[in-house]
Amino acid sequence: MSNVIRVAIVDPVDFSRNELKTMLLGLDVVWLVADCQRFEFFPDVVAQAQPDLALVVLDSNPAKGLELIGRIHADAPDCSVLVVSSSTEGSLILQAMRNGAKEFLAAPLKIDDFLSALDRLRHLLTGKTSVDGQVRASQVIALAGASGGVGCTSLAINLGCCLAQRASNSVSIIDLDLALGDTDVWLDIIPDYTIQDVADNITRLDYSLLKRSLTKHDCGAYLLPRPADMDIRLPMSADELRRVIALLKSTFSHLVIDIGKSYGDLDVAALESSNTILLVTQLDLPSLRNAVRLLQFFHRFEGMTEKVRIVINRLGLEENQISVTKAFETLGHEIFAQIPNEYSAMVESRNSGVPVVMQAPRSKLTRAIQQLAGRLDESLLSDPKADPKKGRKGLFGFLSAGSK
Repeated sequence: MSNVIRVAIVDPVDFSRNELKTMLLGLDVVWLVADCQRFEFFPDVVAQAQPDLALVVLDSNPAKGLELIGRIHADAPDCSVLVVSSSTEGSLILQAMRNGAKEFLAAPLKIDDFLSALDRLRHLLTGKTSVDGQVRASQVIALAGASGGVGCTSLAINLGCCLAQRASNSVSIIDLDLALGDTDVWLDIIPDYTIQDVADNITRLDYSLLKRSLTKHDCGAYLLPRPADMDIRLPMSADELRRVIALLKSTFSHLVIDIGKSYGDLDVAALESSNTILLVTQLDLPSLRNAVRLLQFFHRFEGMTEKVRIVINRLGLEENQISVTKAFETLGHEIFAQIPNEYSAMVESRNSGVPVVMQAPRSKLTRAIQQLAGRLDESLLSDPKADPKKGRKGLFGFLSAGSK
């Protein structure tokens, strides 16, 4: 299954509920977003967590459980209901299905039975519908720099903010420059949690824990920042990072990943997990040389080169810059986007901690980034309400809100 399934469970019996939680937390294809021990509280849990699948264990009170199934079916039609019960009574199974259950499985629930049910429901569970009724999948955009200082972080921040302007989009920015990443500085926020906290709890990672690790900015995008302390050890393995990305994809429509410059295992895992790789370079000889080396490196991994889009940043920085035509000939790739150099606007944005698309909404730089975002998410081009938001409140995620 290509997408992680968000699951909420309700079971008043502690023992069986804990067994279900243990089973679900061990599966990479599901994300346990909530567990509840009271039938009467579960509709509110579903409304808040918005799971793809509600797993209802009937045995403690079949009558209340059946009533709950009907209510979920009516109040949350996009949430599929899977029923678990030790009873094999035909009338109970029939009533559960009539009330809206999609599957009825025997208790105690076996992993094979559960995965088979997910496979049968996969089209209902993995489709993400946009406002125009079309099914859309989460899009992962990785920004890879040809060298340090080419502007990957500033582009990642402002691209994420642009994508977040559309009401139907939800955007998370991941800082994978584990040593010297500064996405938090660009957004002028002090995060309470970092990617290190996610790594330290990877074995019990669930929806609420990962959500608490994100910090929300007023532009609408969420940030998962680099660790607070420098450490020569990697905070997580490549497989663990892939799981984090998969979990984020089940909640966010867009992930923007600012990868590091070491191009190690974690960076490669992020590149392999992405739908689009923006290779950011400048029109100088060292940057173009490194861009060629990176393209050769990407070619080692199946399907990676096809995802690469070349972005020329800081166009016009120097009078003697190499021409765009010469860059195209050197790289052998079409130039996907050209971002003009507006040094004063970008420096002011960085020093104030306000994205340039918010601070200078009429600048050529902002328009170029908006056009780049539009090419990556065509819905932005036709959205009259996608202008950058003004003002800034310095929100601090899902914890206590406040401003700096």
